[in-house]
Amino acid sequence: MDEEVGRLADSHPRYQSNLHRRNFRELRLAQKHVIVVGGGIIGASFAYHLVKSGARVTLLDEAKERGGVATPKSWAWINASCGNPENYFHLRSHSMKLWRSLDKAVPGMRVNWCGGLLWDLPEDELRAYVKQQSSWGYDIKLVDRQKARKIEPNLLEPPEIAARAADEGVVEPEHAVTCFLAAAEQYGAQILSGVRAIRLAEDGEGIKGVMTDDGVLEADDVVVAAGAASPQILKTVGVALPLDTPPGLLVTSEPAPELLNGLVMAPELHVRQRPDGSLIAGSDFGGTEPGKDPEATAEQLFGKVKAMIRGAENVKMAGFAIGHRPTPPDGVSVVGRIMGKPGLYVCVTHSGITLAPALGELGALEILEGERDSLLKPFAPDRLLARK
Repeated sequence: MDEEVGRLADSHPRYQSNLHRRNFRELRLAQKHVIVVGGGIIGASFAYHLVKSGARVTLLDEAKERGGVATPKSWAWINASCGNPENYFHLRSHSMKLWRSLDKAVPGMRVNWCGGLLWDLPEDELRAYVKQQSSWGYDIKLVDRQKARKIEPNLLEPPEIAARAADEGVVEPEHAVTCFLAAAEQYGAQILSGVRAIRLAEDGEGIKGVMTDDGVLEADDVVVAAGAASPQILKTVGVALPLDTPPGLLVTSEPAPELLNGLVMAPELHVRQRPDGSLIAGSDFGGTEPGKDPEATAEQLFGKVKAMIRGAENVKMAGFAIGHRPTPPDGVSVVGRIMGKPGLYVCVTHSGITLAPALGELGALEILEGERDSLLKPFAPDRLLARK
Protein backbone atom coordinates (compact mmCIF):
# COMPACT_ATOMS: atom_id res chain seq x y z
CA MET A 1 0.00 0.00 0.00
CA ASP A 2 2.80 2.46 0.87
CA GLU A 3 4.42 1.99 -2.55
CA GLU A 4 1.15 2.80 -4.31
CA VAL A 5 0.66 5.94 -2.23
CA GLY A 6 4.21 6.96 -3.09
CA ARG A 7 3.50 6.62 -6.80
CA LEU A 8 0.37 8.74 -6.43
CA ALA A 9 2.36 11.44 -4.67
CA ASP A 10 5.00 11.77 -7.38
CA SER A 11 3.03 14.49 -9.18
CA HIS A 12 3.01 16.79 -6.12
CA PRO A 13 6.43 17.29 -4.48
CA ARG A 14 5.10 18.81 -1.26
CA TYR A 15 2.66 15.96 -0.74
CA GLN A 16 5.38 13.45 -1.60
CA SER A 17 7.54 14.97 1.10
CA ASN A 18 4.74 14.74 3.64
CA LEU A 19 4.03 11.14 2.77
CA HIS A 20 7.66 10.15 3.11
CA ARG A 21 7.74 11.87 6.49
CA ARG A 22 4.64 10.12 7.78
CA ASN A 23 4.90 6.97 9.83
CA PHE A 24 2.16 4.88 8.23
CA ARG A 25 2.10 2.20 10.91
CA GLU A 26 1.52 4.70 13.69
CA LEU A 27 -1.13 6.48 11.66
CA ARG A 28 -3.02 3.27 10.99
CA LEU A 29 -2.81 2.27 14.63
CA ALA A 30 -4.31 5.61 15.60
CA GLN A 31 -7.30 4.79 13.36
CA LYS A 32 -8.81 8.21 13.27
CA HIS A 33 -12.44 7.65 12.30
CA VAL A 34 -13.75 9.87 9.51
CA ILE A 35 -17.32 9.81 8.22
CA VAL A 36 -17.81 10.97 4.65
CA VAL A 37 -21.34 12.14 3.83
CA GLY A 38 -22.02 11.84 0.10
CA GLY A 39 -21.63 9.03 -2.40
CA GLY A 40 -20.80 11.00 -5.54
CA ILE A 41 -17.34 11.25 -7.03
CA ILE A 42 -16.12 13.80 -4.45
CA GLY A 43 -17.18 11.68 -1.50
CA ALA A 44 -15.80 8.54 -3.14
CA SER A 45 -12.43 10.21 -3.71
CA PHE A 46 -12.28 11.39 -0.09
CA ALA A 47 -13.10 7.89 1.15
CA TYR A 48 -10.41 6.36 -1.04
CA HIS A 49 -7.65 8.81 -0.13
CA LEU A 50 -8.50 8.87 3.57
CA VAL A 51 -8.54 5.12 4.02
CA LYS A 52 -5.32 4.73 2.04
CA SER A 53 -3.68 7.28 4.30
CA GLY A 54 -4.56 5.34 7.43
CA ALA A 55 -7.97 6.57 8.58
CA ARG A 56 -10.90 4.38 9.48
CA VAL A 57 -13.55 5.51 7.01
CA THR A 58 -17.32 5.20 6.87
CA LEU A 59 -19.07 6.62 3.82
CA LEU A 60 -22.80 7.39 4.02
CA ASP A 61 -24.71 7.44 0.74
CA GLU A 62 -28.42 8.08 0.91
CA ALA A 63 -28.89 6.62 -2.57
CA LYS A 64 -29.19 2.85 -2.77
CA GLU A 65 -27.27 2.75 -6.04
CA ARG A 66 -23.73 4.07 -6.17
CA GLY A 67 -22.90 7.29 -7.95
CA GLY A 68 -24.63 10.02 -5.98
CA VAL A 69 -27.07 12.49 -7.53
CA ALA A 70 -25.12 14.96 -9.68
CA THR A 71 -22.23 12.69 -10.69
CA PRO A 72 -24.16 10.35 -13.03
CA LYS A 73 -25.55 13.38 -14.90
CA SER A 74 -22.19 14.89 -15.69
CA TRP A 75 -20.62 15.33 -19.11
CA ALA A 76 -17.46 14.19 -17.31
CA TRP A 77 -14.81 16.34 -19.00
CA ILE A 78 -11.37 16.19 -17.31
CA ASN A 79 -9.67 19.51 -18.02
CA ALA A 80 -7.94 22.54 -16.53
CA SER A 81 -9.16 25.07 -19.04
CA CYS A 82 -12.59 26.62 -19.51
CA GLY A 83 -11.82 30.20 -18.39
CA ASN A 84 -10.72 29.57 -14.80
CA PRO A 85 -8.70 32.02 -12.68
CA GLU A 86 -5.04 31.06 -12.48
CA ASN A 87 -5.14 29.65 -8.94
CA TYR A 88 -8.06 27.40 -9.92
CA PHE A 89 -6.27 26.41 -13.11
CA HIS A 90 -3.31 25.14 -11.09
CA LEU A 91 -5.55 23.11 -8.78
CA ARG A 92 -7.26 21.57 -11.79
CA SER A 93 -3.93 20.88 -13.53
CA HIS A 94 -2.73 19.06 -10.44
CA SER A 95 -5.89 17.02 -10.44
CA MET A 96 -5.39 16.08 -14.09
CA LYS A 97 -1.97 14.70 -13.18
CA LEU A 98 -3.48 12.73 -10.32
CA TRP A 99 -6.08 11.27 -12.69
CA ARG A 100 -3.20 9.80 -14.70
CA SER A 101 -1.75 8.21 -11.57
CA LEU A 102 -5.14 6.94 -10.43
CA ASP A 103 -5.79 5.50 -13.87
CA LYS A 104 -2.90 3.12 -13.12
CA ALA A 105 -3.39 2.71 -9.37
CA VAL A 106 -7.15 2.09 -9.16
CA PRO A 107 -8.20 -1.20 -10.79
CA GLY A 108 -10.48 -0.78 -13.79
CA MET A 109 -10.66 3.05 -13.79
CA ARG A 110 -10.11 3.39 -17.57
CA VAL A 111 -9.77 7.13 -18.17
CA ASN A 112 -10.00 7.96 -21.87
CA TRP A 113 -7.29 10.51 -22.69
CA CYS A 114 -8.86 11.40 -26.02
CA GLY A 115 -8.14 15.13 -26.13
CA GLY A 116 -10.54 17.95 -26.87
CA LEU A 117 -11.30 20.19 -29.83
CA LEU A 118 -12.81 23.53 -28.78
CA TRP A 119 -14.17 26.49 -30.73
CA ASP A 120 -17.11 27.73 -28.67
CA LEU A 121 -15.66 31.26 -28.43
CA PRO A 122 -15.39 34.12 -30.96
CA GLU A 123 -12.04 33.96 -32.76
CA ASP A 124 -10.41 36.87 -30.90
CA GLU A 125 -11.44 35.41 -27.54
CA LEU A 126 -10.32 31.94 -28.59
CA ARG A 127 -6.86 33.23 -29.53
CA ALA A 128 -6.55 35.14 -26.24
CA TYR A 129 -7.75 32.09 -24.33
CA VAL A 130 -5.14 29.80 -25.91
CA LYS A 131 -2.40 32.37 -25.33
CA GLN A 132 -3.33 32.70 -21.66
CA GLN A 133 -3.62 28.97 -21.01
CA SER A 134 -0.33 28.29 -22.80
CA SER A 135 1.41 30.92 -20.67
CA TRP A 136 0.28 29.01 -17.59
CA GLY A 137 1.81 25.79 -18.93
CA TYR A 138 -1.24 24.11 -20.44
CA ASP A 139 -0.76 21.95 -23.52
CA ILE A 140 -3.20 23.73 -25.81
CA LYS A 141 -2.66 24.91 -29.39
CA LEU A 142 -4.55 26.60 -32.19
CA VAL A 143 -5.31 24.39 -35.20
CA ASP A 144 -6.69 25.29 -38.61
CA ARG A 145 -9.59 23.67 -40.48
CA GLN A 146 -7.38 21.07 -42.14
CA LYS A 147 -5.99 19.86 -38.80
CA ALA A 148 -9.42 19.98 -37.19
CA ARG A 149 -10.72 17.76 -39.98
CA LYS A 150 -7.92 15.25 -39.32
CA ILE A 151 -8.71 15.22 -35.60
CA GLU A 152 -12.46 14.77 -36.12
CA PRO A 153 -13.08 13.55 -39.70
CA ASN A 154 -16.84 13.25 -39.22
CA LEU A 155 -17.49 16.90 -38.47
CA LEU A 156 -19.64 18.11 -41.36
CA GLU A 157 -18.44 21.71 -41.00
CA PRO A 158 -15.04 21.83 -39.28
CA PRO A 159 -14.19 25.23 -37.81
CA GLU A 160 -11.77 27.59 -39.54
CA ILE A 161 -9.83 27.77 -36.29
CA ALA A 162 -10.07 25.77 -33.07
CA ALA A 163 -8.14 25.02 -29.89
CA ARG A 164 -6.70 21.55 -29.46
CA ALA A 165 -5.97 20.30 -25.93
CA ALA A 166 -4.47 16.87 -26.56
CA ASP A 167 -4.08 15.89 -22.87
CA GLU A 168 -7.71 16.31 -21.84
CA GLY A 169 -9.81 13.28 -21.10
CA VAL A 170 -13.04 11.81 -19.87
CA VAL A 171 -14.11 9.14 -17.42
CA GLU A 172 -17.51 7.50 -17.15
CA PRO A 173 -18.86 9.00 -13.89
CA GLU A 174 -20.71 6.09 -12.30
CA HIS A 175 -17.96 3.69 -13.28
CA ALA A 176 -15.34 5.96 -11.68
CA VAL A 177 -17.31 6.12 -8.41
CA THR A 178 -17.66 2.33 -8.41
CA CYS A 179 -13.91 1.95 -8.89
CA PHE A 180 -13.05 4.46 -6.15
CA LEU A 181 -15.38 2.80 -3.66
CA ALA A 182 -14.33 -0.73 -4.53
CA ALA A 183 -10.69 0.25 -3.96
CA ALA A 184 -11.63 2.04 -0.72
CA GLU A 185 -13.41 -1.08 0.51
CA GLN A 186 -10.33 -3.15 -0.25
CA TYR A 187 -8.40 -0.87 2.09
CA GLY A 188 -11.06 -1.34 4.77
CA ALA A 189 -13.56 1.48 4.26
CA GLN A 190 -17.18 0.81 5.16
CA ILE A 191 -19.65 1.95 2.51
CA LEU A 192 -23.21 2.33 3.80
CA SER A 193 -25.63 2.71 0.89
CA GLY A 194 -29.22 3.79 1.52
CA VAL A 195 -28.27 5.41 4.84
CA ARG A 196 -29.57 8.94 5.36
CA ALA A 197 -27.60 11.63 7.17
CA ILE A 198 -30.41 13.38 9.08
CA ARG A 199 -28.19 15.90 10.79
CA LEU A 200 -24.73 16.43 12.19
CA ALA A 201 -24.24 15.50 15.82
CA GLU A 202 -22.59 18.19 17.93
CA ASP A 203 -21.53 18.62 21.53
CA GLY A 204 -19.70 21.37 23.41
CA GLU A 205 -16.39 20.41 21.85
CA GLY A 206 -17.43 20.22 18.21
CA ILE A 207 -18.88 17.81 15.67
CA LYS A 208 -18.90 14.29 17.03
CA GLY A 209 -20.64 12.36 14.27
CA VAL A 210 -23.77 12.01 12.17
CA MET A 211 -27.35 11.24 13.17
CA THR A 212 -28.90 8.60 10.90
CA ASP A 213 -32.23 6.78 10.99
CA ASP A 214 -30.48 4.14 13.08
CA GLY A 215 -28.95 6.55 15.57
CA VAL A 216 -25.69 8.48 15.90
CA LEU A 217 -22.55 7.27 14.19
CA GLU A 218 -19.63 8.79 16.07
CA ALA A 219 -16.47 10.03 14.38
CA ASP A 220 -13.39 12.17 14.93
CA ASP A 221 -14.12 14.12 11.75
CA VAL A 222 -17.04 14.44 9.37
CA VAL A 223 -16.58 15.36 5.70
CA VAL A 224 -19.71 16.83 4.13
CA ALA A 225 -19.41 16.14 0.40
CA ALA A 226 -23.08 15.78 -0.44
CA GLY A 227 -23.28 18.18 -3.37
CA ALA A 228 -26.56 20.06 -3.56
CA ALA A 229 -27.69 18.50 -0.27
CA SER A 230 -24.69 19.90 1.64
CA PRO A 231 -26.34 23.20 2.75
CA GLN A 232 -29.22 21.31 4.35
CA ILE A 233 -26.81 19.12 6.32
CA LEU A 234 -24.62 22.04 7.39
CA LYS A 235 -27.67 24.02 8.47
CA THR A 236 -28.29 21.47 11.24
CA VAL A 237 -25.28 22.92 13.10
CA GLY A 238 -26.00 26.55 12.22
CA VAL A 239 -23.74 26.86 9.18
CA ALA A 240 -25.31 28.54 6.15
CA LEU A 241 -23.56 27.63 2.90
CA PRO A 242 -24.74 29.63 -0.13
CA LEU A 243 -24.98 27.35 -3.14
CA ASP A 244 -26.45 27.61 -6.60
CA THR A 245 -27.88 24.48 -8.21
CA PRO A 246 -28.53 25.37 -11.86
CA PRO A 247 -30.12 22.62 -13.94
CA GLY A 248 -28.33 21.08 -16.88
CA LEU A 249 -29.94 18.84 -19.47
CA LEU A 250 -27.89 16.16 -21.20
CA VAL A 251 -29.22 14.15 -24.11
CA THR A 252 -28.03 10.65 -25.04
CA SER A 253 -28.37 8.54 -28.16
CA GLU A 254 -28.68 4.86 -28.80
CA PRO A 255 -25.35 3.14 -29.51
CA ALA A 256 -23.86 4.23 -32.83
CA PRO A 257 -20.80 3.34 -34.92
CA GLU A 258 -17.59 5.15 -34.02
CA LEU A 259 -18.20 8.76 -35.03
CA LEU A 260 -15.99 10.88 -32.77
CA ASN A 261 -12.40 10.51 -31.62
CA GLY A 262 -12.57 12.86 -28.65
CA LEU A 263 -14.39 15.71 -26.95
CA VAL A 264 -16.00 18.31 -29.19
CA MET A 265 -16.87 21.76 -27.81
CA ALA A 266 -18.65 23.75 -30.51
CA PRO A 267 -20.88 26.81 -30.15
CA GLU A 268 -24.10 25.70 -28.42
CA LEU A 269 -23.08 22.03 -28.45
CA HIS A 270 -20.63 19.93 -26.46
CA VAL A 271 -20.66 16.28 -27.50
CA ARG A 272 -18.65 13.11 -26.94
CA GLN A 273 -19.07 9.41 -27.59
CA ARG A 274 -19.13 6.89 -24.76
CA PRO A 275 -17.53 3.43 -24.78
CA ASP A 276 -20.87 1.78 -25.61
CA GLY A 277 -21.14 3.96 -28.73
CA SER A 278 -23.82 6.31 -27.42
CA LEU A 279 -23.43 10.04 -27.90
CA ILE A 280 -23.93 12.40 -24.95
CA ALA A 281 -24.40 16.11 -25.49
CA GLY A 282 -25.31 19.42 -23.89
CA SER A 283 -25.00 23.05 -24.87
CA ASP A 284 -21.94 23.21 -22.61
CA PHE A 285 -20.10 20.80 -20.32
CA GLY A 286 -22.70 21.31 -17.60
CA GLY A 287 -25.64 20.55 -19.85
CA THR A 288 -28.40 22.69 -21.35
CA GLU A 289 -31.02 24.92 -19.76
CA PRO A 290 -34.05 22.60 -19.97
CA GLY A 291 -36.68 25.34 -20.24
CA LYS A 292 -40.38 24.77 -19.66
CA ASP A 293 -40.53 21.77 -21.99
CA PRO A 294 -37.40 19.65 -21.36
CA GLU A 295 -38.43 16.98 -23.85
CA ALA A 296 -38.74 19.52 -26.66
CA THR A 297 -35.41 21.07 -25.63
CA ALA A 298 -33.80 17.63 -25.73
CA GLU A 299 -35.16 16.93 -29.20
CA GLN A 300 -33.88 20.28 -30.49
CA LEU A 301 -30.47 19.63 -28.98
CA PHE A 302 -30.31 16.15 -30.47
CA GLY A 303 -31.18 17.64 -33.84
CA LYS A 304 -28.02 19.76 -33.59
CA VAL A 305 -25.99 16.62 -32.85
CA LYS A 306 -27.32 14.91 -35.98
CA ALA A 307 -26.67 18.01 -38.07
CA MET A 308 -23.07 18.31 -36.87
CA ILE A 309 -21.75 14.76 -37.27
CA ARG A 310 -21.52 12.77 -40.48
CA GLY A 311 -23.03 9.35 -39.91
CA ALA A 312 -25.37 10.49 -37.14
CA GLU A 313 -28.30 11.17 -39.45
CA ASN A 314 -30.08 7.94 -38.56
CA VAL A 315 -28.98 7.69 -34.94
CA LYS A 316 -31.92 7.74 -32.54
CA MET A 317 -32.19 9.63 -29.30
CA ALA A 318 -32.33 7.31 -26.31
CA GLY A 319 -33.34 9.84 -23.66
CA PHE A 320 -32.29 12.82 -21.59
CA ALA A 321 -31.50 13.61 -17.98
CA ILE A 322 -31.50 16.81 -15.94
CA GLY A 323 -28.80 17.23 -13.32
CA HIS A 324 -28.48 20.02 -10.78
CA ARG A 325 -24.92 21.23 -10.54
CA PRO A 326 -23.76 22.23 -7.02
CA THR A 327 -22.03 25.54 -7.74
CA PRO A 328 -20.69 27.98 -5.11
CA PRO A 329 -21.61 31.61 -5.86
CA ASP A 330 -18.10 32.53 -7.03
CA GLY A 331 -17.89 29.44 -9.23
CA VAL A 332 -14.94 27.74 -7.51
CA SER A 333 -14.61 25.02 -4.89
CA VAL A 334 -15.56 25.30 -1.24
CA VAL A 335 -13.13 23.01 0.54
CA GLY A 336 -11.77 22.98 4.07
CA ARG A 337 -12.55 23.10 7.76
CA ILE A 338 -15.28 25.28 9.21
CA MET A 339 -14.03 27.90 11.64
CA GLY A 340 -15.56 27.37 15.08
CA LYS A 341 -16.77 23.85 14.22
CA PRO A 342 -14.00 21.41 15.17
CA GLY A 343 -14.37 18.07 13.46
CA LEU A 344 -16.23 19.43 10.43
CA TYR A 345 -14.81 19.51 6.91
CA VAL A 346 -16.76 20.48 3.80
CA CYS A 347 -16.13 19.99 0.10
CA VAL A 348 -18.64 21.23 -2.48
CA THR A 349 -17.77 22.06 -6.06
CA HIS A 350 -18.83 22.10 -9.66
CA SER A 351 -16.34 20.44 -11.99
CA GLY A 352 -16.37 17.54 -9.57
CA ILE A 353 -15.14 15.07 -12.17
CA THR A 354 -11.96 17.01 -12.86
CA LEU A 355 -11.29 17.98 -9.26
CA ALA A 356 -12.17 14.80 -7.37
CA PRO A 357 -8.61 13.42 -7.16
CA ALA A 358 -6.99 16.65 -5.97
CA LEU A 359 -9.70 17.53 -3.47
CA GLY A 360 -9.70 14.01 -2.06
CA GLU A 361 -5.92 13.77 -1.85
CA LEU A 362 -5.25 17.23 -0.41
CA GLY A 363 -8.34 17.11 1.79
CA ALA A 364 -7.17 13.83 3.33
CA LEU A 365 -3.77 15.39 3.99
CA GLU A 366 -5.38 18.33 5.79
CA ILE A 367 -7.75 16.18 7.84
CA LEU A 368 -5.12 13.70 8.97
CA GLU A 369 -2.05 15.92 9.33
CA GLY A 370 -3.50 19.38 9.87
CA GLU A 371 -1.58 20.81 6.93
CA ARG A 372 -3.45 22.84 4.33
CA ASP A 373 -1.78 22.67 0.96
CA SER A 374 -1.18 25.96 -0.83
CA LEU A 375 -3.32 24.78 -3.74
CA LEU A 376 -6.37 24.76 -1.45
CA LYS A 377 -5.78 28.02 0.41
CA PRO A 378 -7.80 30.29 -1.92
CA PHE A 379 -10.88 28.08 -1.62
CA ALA A 380 -11.55 28.01 2.12
CA PRO A 381 -15.23 27.78 3.15
CA ASP A 382 -15.22 30.78 5.44
CA ARG A 383 -15.01 33.17 2.49
CA LEU A 384 -18.68 32.37 1.85
CA LEU A 385 -20.14 31.02 5.06
CA ALA A 386 -22.62 32.68 7.36
CA ARG A 387 -23.85 31.32 10.67
CA LYS A 388 -27.20 31.51 12.37
